[in-house]
Amino acid sequence: MTGSVVVVTGGIGGAKLVLGLTHVVPAGKLTAIVNTGDDTDHLGLRVSPDIDTLIYTLSGLSDTERGWGRKGETWGFMASLRTIGGEDWFNLGDHDLALHVERARRLRAGETLSQITADFAAKLGAGIPIIPMSDQPVATRVITDEGDLAFQDYFVRRRCAPRVESIRFEGAEAARPSPGVIEALAAPDLEAIIIAPSNPWLSVDPILAVPGMADLLRAAKAPVVVVTPLPGGKAVKGPTAKIMEELGLELTAASIEAHYAGLADAFLLDDADPPIGSPHAACDTWMTSLDDRIRVARAALDLARR
Repeated sequence: MTGSVVVVTGGIGGAKLVLGLTHVVPAGKLTAIVNTGDDTDHLGLRVSPDIDTLIYTLSGLSDTERGWGRKGETWGFMASLRTIGGEDWFNLGDHDLALHVERARRLRAGETLSQITADFAAKLGAGIPIIPMSDQPVATRVITDEGDLAFQDYFVRRRCAPRVESIRFEGAEAARPSPGVIEALAAPDLEAIIIAPSNPWLSVDPILAVPGMADLLRAAKAPVVVVTPLPGGKAVKGPTAKIMEELGLELTAASIEAHYAGLADAFLLDDADPPIGSPHAACDTWMTSLDDRIRVARAALDLARR
């Protein structure tokens, strides 16, 4: 594949696939559109977890043992905050803190999230354009048996314990795709759009909730390939399986197929998944090593090519 590729992504699973794609897509031809529904204001700072996870992963700064944040992190700020009674349920490492402080400062100065993200990605050596889904804030809200919770309250403070009843995206109606999204999807040499094995409800749906986003994906002159996030009906990480069960959905590739009906052209399944009705291929989609990530990336692009 010599044309350009766009990957729609969020979370750790998505970052793994993007890393694999950087090894098989020619330099300058890969763009990532990233979920910002997880973004939050905390301690007066603006935190963009999915953007930062992807930047750290691609620049070799991620803590692969802990699974999130920066490697070699220290926690002096949190320790000091705790001694004076500050909120300590959302951990901000000393090195990670720099991005949130600078992002908040530059947003207040009038820069867009796209401008700031591009600068961070370039300075830290991410190597590809990382584009927020929108420059307008969209906040994922999880409606649960304990009430309407902000995403980070549900995900971090409550550790996904409340039962999910529905999910909404606050501010989506006033948002629009960021300029970089529109440019990437209109590229004349676009050959593939890959939807990463991110949580469909928490990481991809916020992106699709931005008015016009789904239309841009459908109108793009390239196939949309979904890498399913449930190899053999098992969630790799996070609350995907729990949410599906609470929403009354079966833990199958067929449920993922139904979720993306009308948008996806083909699906990359795991070898352990039964066939589905849509065009599909299968491989081992567990991504433990870099070789695994590259294997899945190649399989997704091969499917798009076919």
